[in-house]
Amino acid sequence: MNKRAHTYNGVLLVDKPSGITSHDVVQRLRKLLDQRRIGHTGTLDPLAQGLLVVCLGSATKIVRFLTGWDKTYEADIVLGRSSKTFDSEGIDSSEPHQTPPELTKSEIEKLLDQFRGKIVQRVPAYSSVRVGGQRLYDLARRGTDVTPPSREVEIKSLRSLSYESPHLQLNVTCSKGTYIRSLANDLGDAIGCGAYLAGLVRRSVGGLHLEDALSLDQIDQRHTEGKLRDYLLPCHRVLDFAAIRVTDDFSRRVLDGCDLSETDIMHIDGSFEAGDTILLKDRGGVVLAVGTAEAPSHAFSCAKGNSLFEYVRVLN
Repeated sequence: MNKRAHTYNGVLLVDKPSGITSHDVVQRLRKLLDQRRIGHTGTLDPLAQGLLVVCLGSATKIVRFLTGWDKTYEADIVLGRSSKTFDSEGIDSSEPHQTPPELTKSEIEKLLDQFRGKIVQRVPAYSSVRVGGQRLYDLARRGTDVTPPSREVEIKSLRSLSYESPHLQLNVTCSKGTYIRSLANDLGDAIGCGAYLAGLVRRSVGGLHLEDALSLDQIDQRHTEGKLRDYLLPCHRVLDFAAIRVTDDFSRRVLDGCDLSETDIMHIDGSFEAGDTILLKDRGGVVLAVGTAEAPSHAFSCAKGNSLFEYVRVLN
């Protein structure tokens, strides 16, 4: 079989195991599938497990449009000890352990209230964020004194699942850029006994869920059986933006980056404002391009002679 015959194009949901990096997953898939064009849409720390959204082949063109989705996690936070990495890797066993306080449900809720909504969060010193062109974890390992940056993130949902001292189990839905490790550390500071992230499972990314993901062994098996394509999501199933369906004639001209006019439009799916990210789709719903709306959807029918769509990425 030639290489083109078994090239995969689509979005694959992977159940990442703990103990390897997201880059390791991509490298394993490249070797397993004999395919170079593979990329993921959001890193999981090595100790974390769960949903990793991976784009294959032509779907790598949409990676940039999938990185901003909200994510949901289940976190196991251990109270009573701090960590320089904010997780179990950075525990110093010589440091004394503090006995966590007894916490009632109402006390836990009051504690969690401090972290719901938009908050300013400090990036972990051991992270891949760059400061002065260098990764923070490289600076930290060399003992370089540097203050990690802070950023505003949004904790959209924060629920206590259980508390059996010293383990506090949480369900967290948060915006792009949120570090659950930092949340664990900050909770420990707020309680006054220290805390670190002992385990993390990513349950969902946007509307994609871990229950629909395949393990690396399952991917290997489906690939060997010639059934892996049945588990790939096409771009139009994943890109959650309003869309303009265009005529067959204009569909053939999208590759040339032709200007969109009101006469090329068959239908508008959803609503949008000028500046929003939107899709161009063909009659059957296949995504042809991703771009920016140059006018609000309600004004498209009367935008004669005006620019309507600015191309960002052509997919077909």
